[in-house]
Amino acid sequence: MSSASTSPAATQSRFSRHRFALLVLAGVYPLITTILYVLAPLTEEWEIWQRTLVIAPTMVSAMIWGLIPTVHRVFGRFINPVAG
Repeated sequence: MSSASTSPAATQSRFSRHRFALLVLAGVYPLITTILYVLAPLTEEWEIWQRTLVIAPTMVSAMIWGLIPTVHRVFGRFINPVAG
């Protein structure tokens, strides 16, 4: 007979969207600020749509392959607390 503490429902974790969003925001702000500081002198005379065309893929790539995996790895237990 299994006890309640070892049942699958008792050991499942719940993904916290609020915690995840807060951590991603904490990482996105310095990331976009750095990208803007680096690219601003190089794109001074460009139109806004041209700057955005360069910044958006850079930002998305940094988030998908850097920021989000790091948040999951470092803060996994914080964003996936054990339900119960």
